[in-house]
Amino acid sequence: MSYRILVVEDNLDNTKLVTWLLEDESWEYECATTAEEGLELVRMKPFDVVLMDISLPGMNGDEATKLIRQDPAYQTLPIIALTAHAVADEREKILTSGVNALVTKPIDETALVDVIKQALNGELCHAS
Repeated sequence: MSYRILVVEDNLDNTKLVTWLLEDESWEYECATTAEEGLELVRMKPFDVVLMDISLPGMNGDEATKLIRQDPAYQTLPIIALTAHAVADEREKILTSGVNALVTKPIDETALVDVIKQALNGELCHAS
């Protein structure tokens, strides 16, 4: 089965790394460089997982996640936050935005693939 993953990331190097990992797993993907573009894609196309950078220009990933979660159609869509903000209070704030998991930057390739697989297998708790 082919899975579709949305990558919302404004840093080109991070986007390249993530998309290489997705290609290695034979997963399909689309990329957005802003939260606004990511929201538009989520509403237009079906995705199995969203990888959401938190620090984005304009609207940040926290806000975008909250907007996605407001729509009942996306309550169970797995959203994985990608962030360099690893301190405890920031981590809690990010998790309360509605993401299912958080992967810190620099990205641990194995950890990211593992959490995506968990999301695809329905093993991540759904945000409430």
